[in-house]
Amino acid sequence: MTADAQHGREGLELRRWVLDLSAVALLLAVPIAGFWPTFASGAYLVAAIGGALLGIAIAVAGTLWRWGVLLLAGATVLVYFLFGGALALPHTTVVGVVPTLDTLQQLALGSVTSWKQLLTTVAPVAASDGHLVVPFLLTLVSAVLTASLALRLSRPAWALIPVAVFLALQIAIGTSEPAVPVVQGVVFAVVAVVWLSVRGSWEHGGAAHSIGGGDEQASRGAAPRRVLLGAGVVAVAVVVGVTTSAVAAPDAPRYVLRDVVIPPFDIRQYPSPLQSFRALVRDDAAESLFRVSGLPEEARVRVAAMDAYSGTVYNVSDEGAGSSSAFRPVRGEMSQDAEGTPVTLRFDIDAWNAVWMPEAGAVTDVVFDGENADELRRTAHYNESTGTGVVTSRLTQGDGYTLDTILPVSPSDERLADEAFAPLKLPRQEGVPQEFADIASKAVADAATPIEQARALESFLAEGGFFSHGLEGEVISRAGHGAERITTLLGGDQMVGDDEQYATAMALLAREIGIPARVVMGFYPDEDAAGEAVFEATGDTLHAWVEVAFENAGWVTFDPTPPEDKLPNDQTTKPRADPKPQVLQPPPPEQEPVDLPLTVPDDRESEDENDAGNGLLGTILLITVSVLGLLALLASPFIVIGLLKAARRRRRREAERASDRISGGWDELVDRAVDFGTPVREGATRQEDAAVVGDAFEETRVVTLARRADQEVFGPSDPSPEDVEEFWRQVDEIVGGMATRRSPWQRLRARLSLRSLLAGTKLALAPRTPKRTPRAAKDDAPEESETE
Repeated sequence: MTADAQHGREGLELRRWVLDLSAVALLLAVPIAGFWPTFASGAYLVAAIGGALLGIAIAVAGTLWRWGVLLLAGATVLVYFLFGGALALPHTTVVGVVPTLDTLQQLALGSVTSWKQLLTTVAPVAASDGHLVVPFLLTLVSAVLTASLALRLSRPAWALIPVAVFLALQIAIGTSEPAVPVVQGVVFAVVAVVWLSVRGSWEHGGAAHSIGGGDEQASRGAAPRRVLLGAGVVAVAVVVGVTTSAVAAPDAPRYVLRDVVIPPFDIRQYPSPLQSFRALVRDDAAESLFRVSGLPEEARVRVAAMDAYSGTVYNVSDEGAGSSSAFRPVRGEMSQDAEGTPVTLRFDIDAWNAVWMPEAGAVTDVVFDGENADELRRTAHYNESTGTGVVTSRLTQGDGYTLDTILPVSPSDERLADEAFAPLKLPRQEGVPQEFADIASKAVADAATPIEQARALESFLAEGGFFSHGLEGEVISRAGHGAERITTLLGGDQMVGDDEQYATAMALLAREIGIPARVVMGFYPDEDAAGEAVFEATGDTLHAWVEVAFENAGWVTFDPTPPEDKLPNDQTTKPRADPKPQVLQPPPPEQEPVDLPLTVPDDRESEDENDAGNGLLGTILLITVSVLGLLALLASPFIVIGLLKAARRRRRREAERASDRISGGWDELVDRAVDFGTPVREGATRQEDAAVVGDAFEETRVVTLARRADQEVFGPSDPSPEDVEEFWRQVDEIVGGMATRRSPWQRLRARLSLRSLLAGTKLALAPRTPKRTPRAAKDDAPEESETE
């Protein structure tokens, strides 16, 4: 080879590398852009683009230094753990770069669990919750596979498979509302077609140049024509595709895995918290239920907001978004549209044992701690519309969490003077007595504005009623808030009740005359304790109130309950004492002496050391499992192909009829030859197949075996089991000889080839034909007859 030819070849190789890497980068950009709706911002781009650049760098290094599959996979795993912290989990690293033991542990766990976490979190997800592991890992692996295949194979079309799988996975784990689906499809198709066209023209041009200088000028002229022709086809396809999608795009939503994985949250399986109101007041009046640190003055702790009434119970509803049924798994960056004062609150659970999560304001983020932190986080749901939180695994003593929340500003009546009620569609109330509408209409008869109507209802109850929990020594006041109990409250000579009855009564009356109202149960301190550093919630500080929605002010709080010192005038409603006769009780039996337990030495220090050692061992095991899992992921296509071929061989070998086992043995031999690239014609006889296979592998026994197969299959009697075993033994021997006549790379390609698996289907690949020179083609042409 001359120096000019060598220089030209090196230039062509450099151009090909630049073209391939540019095409790979553009193809990877398509699924990377598709992640935007999942994160609702560009916060994921650093992780995704970093993964793409690192993956391309690994592929380049592997191509230059001729790394095998194992070395390539090992380098990918190493890069994942070295750079994954800085790109996907920067909050766990030192100075945002150096990975810590916690970083490695989260990366190891994230390679397995981050997929489920991403799918079970309602989009848009927060980058701060560790969800960046998914785009980083997907982009890294896809970049390694795509760039490696593009740089190493003479047929670059194979490189489209991993990036197409990446695009499919991104769509599957994304949202039902894609970013720009038409643009994504068009860009992917244009880049792929132009890349393959240019590569094809360069390959043909290089081949012609190497054959002889006479064809160089022709090849140079053909290359631009091919590129222009391909570009024209792509342009026509783009115009037709965009026009068709714009005119005939279906209105049906796109279903993704997130719609299947995230089950609907059914709040109806939990009883209304308002049903336990009187029990908490009676049994836990002085018991610390939970403690709140950082609660500002006049702020209230909310347990639940209830907007559905069944005639018996006020509960959270199970109707669409905007109502209290819109519960979603907790995540970062919640309540993005909330306005007010940002506050951080700390909750420590004491005797509180319930699924309802105490909180305040519009929660933006929740961080659980303690032994049950992971379980609490996984089972926590929050309704941004009503500010209600639920933890299905239940909050118990010792649990704790920190809330980042936004406390709304309470508007004054002057501010609400010109505000109308918000046009909300709340759940329909059932079982409400008809006379409630008349009572409400009379109460607001003199009110002119919406705020005056709401205040009139509040004053009607707070000023006209009396307070009593109905506990020992208090005026009789029955618990509950069913329609019968509220009817008794409003229709009696004196209205006597507590927060449960008065809040329910105002909400029912308001709804009957079109005022959007709901009942809220929660805690707030007494006036003399407001603003203290730590608020201790007890049954004595439990309350219920009403919230009314105004159009431009949101939900406004109203307190229809009379003051606790406002007692009814008629004391005859007190329960009469019914003393029991004193009975002399027998003395208690003598107690047996208690055996004290043996003194056990304090070995907590050694247990801590064991726990530390176990933690380190667990981290090592997690990293090992993750590495093996990543290797298995990289090798999964090869494993699947191998399993399919092994299942096909077993099916043929164990066919019910002996003649079918003979036919299966022959088909196995032909399929192995097809995978090695032998141009076997579909529908040919065994003798014709034997001639092609025998010539390709210089194996004369193939013809003999074909004759024997015909004799055994079409003979007068079925072959014996010994004949079948001998036939398959010869098949395996010939197939093994095929492999020995090929290079290791050819043997690997044959094992991974899909040609025999797709044979006979619509996806069948055309048989390979040996390249022939123009002279060979000319020699094979038929001679002209003398008559011509």
